Amino acid sequence: MEEKNQLDFTCGLSDDELTERFKQSIRIDQEIRKIMGVPEPKYDDETMIAYLEYPDGRREYVS
Repeated sequence: MEEKNQLDFTCGLSDDELTERFKQSIRIDQEIRKIMGVPEPKYDDETMIAYLEYPDGRREYVS
């Protein structure tokens, strides 16, 4: 059986390139949600409560 190295599993992409692609995919998803009017799930670090942020800026805290 042929043993694969780390690059075989990532199609030859570096960790930095994979990280950048992941960040861009999140940004694109956020833009699509905003255009469609779908709330975006977020987390408030200060109050430690999850909430939904709507495109109009309103927040709905999840209990």
